[in-house]
Amino acid sequence: MNMTDWRIVVMGVSGCGKSSVGLALAEALGASFVDGDDLHPEGNKNLMAAGIPLNDDNRWPWLDSVAQALAARNQSASTEGTAGTVIACSALKRSYRNRILNGAPNTFFIHLAGTRELLAERMSSRGTHFMPLSLLDSQLATLEPLASDEPGATFDIALPLKTIVEQAIVAVEKNRRLEL
Repeated sequence: MNMTDWRIVVMGVSGCGKSSVGLALAEALGASFVDGDDLHPEGNKNLMAAGIPLNDDNRWPWLDSVAQALAARNQSASTEGTAGTVIACSALKRSYRNRILNGAPNTFFIHLAGTRELLAERMSSRGTHFMPLSLLDSQLATLEPLASDEPGATFDIALPLKTIVEQAIVAVEKNRRLEL
């Protein structure tokens, strides 16, 4: 499978499994993986750790960093021998996804969706992470699910990881064929 010109963002609220799915998807595709949390400025991490939701002014520079990482890593993918780039990033609002698309065209979004109960259960059991359970409701309130005219697909987090990855690959390949 040749995915060198693809950029994939695994998106959703905290606790949905973005990093786990993103890493497994990248491995299945032979792509590089970046955890978008690592691209947050320290100030954003400190706000979230203190239970303070980020506002758009906090998010714009981070989203620009995500887009830059997608574009830069994808350009170097062929020299690194990887097949593209997968980044785990919440991308909760359509305006955030548009910001990423402006900096990294042809990005495909994999939206991981689930019930509040399952998300809370996962967040409670994951140990140390800068995002506290107390911010889940603000993330759910901010979330704008993928619209039918956006480049992406939505998957239920209650499915096994392997199934989500397999279905995501099918969705990415289908979208790629539509773009050609």
